[in-house]
Amino acid sequence: MSLLEQFSEITQADEPLAPLTWMKTGGVAQYVVTPRSQDELQKVAAWCHENETPIHVLGGGSNVLVSDDGVSGVVLRLTESAFGSVEIDGTTVRAGATSLLSHVISETVTAGLAGLETLVGIPGTVGGALRGNAGGKSGDIGQFVSAVTVLTAKGEKFTRREDELSFSYRQSSINELVILEGEFQLQEDSAEEITRRMKKLWIMKKATQPLASQSAGCIFRNPRGLSSGALIEQAGLKGTRVGGAEVSDRHANFVITHPEATSSDVLRLIDLIQSKVSEQFGVELELEIQVW
Repeated sequence: MSLLEQFSEITQADEPLAPLTWMKTGGVAQYVVTPRSQDELQKVAAWCHENETPIHVLGGGSNVLVSDDGVSGVVLRLTESAFGSVEIDGTTVRAGATSLLSHVISETVTAGLAGLETLVGIPGTVGGALRGNAGGKSGDIGQFVSAVTVLTAKGEKFTRREDELSFSYRQSSINELVILEGEFQLQEDSAEEITRRMKKLWIMKKATQPLASQSAGCIFRNPRGLSSGALIEQAGLKGTRVGGAEVSDRHANFVITHPEATSSDVLRLIDLIQSKVSEQFGVELELEIQVW
């Protein structure tokens, strides 16, 4: 039985992906599947595994650049409430993978729990943040993780504990198909004090990053001991434009996409940035975003 026959109620063929990403560029997905429950998700994953159908998992779309040629196979979208609950029990927080990171931060601050407020201003979902160990100068999400529940490519569900997890700069050891839930251990503190710290961090980010523009956050990882944004700026690339893609004049590690932009424009601009920085400073910039 085909995918469309087996999962007709939750499958769309030739679905445009650009509206689902922050870059707003890219082609169509061969299939977009939107499971309504964990059980349905497990069945889809098992079907794809058995039929050797490639799967991409799309969360908030804030850290993804989709090729103009589109994506073959299945793009999984976990949008249902079954994947986005947030529960607080004492100093333990459990958040579904599709929960917006901003929402989880707000809930923990209101509950007087400190830690995640250091991630204020980072876009996307908990699942994406866990897989890429999202963070900034004030810390990263991995330092608060006590467990992660995942789903394998075969559709098997299990939980990884602290001794089975490792986090480093913008990456984690989580390599299973889908992240279902993250569990965090935070510390009690005054909600007013946490809010004060969070507002200070937010004001600093707002002043230095083009948060009102269409972008995918930082494009490149920072090389050890260096700043990608500073290197790009020193290479004289602020404001450089290729087609509808432009290096932000506020923060050089952000690429802004204008309405006419294509993913090809973004990739050509990325290539230009990498070439110029390598040529001038001998540093090879690595992508922080995913390219499909």
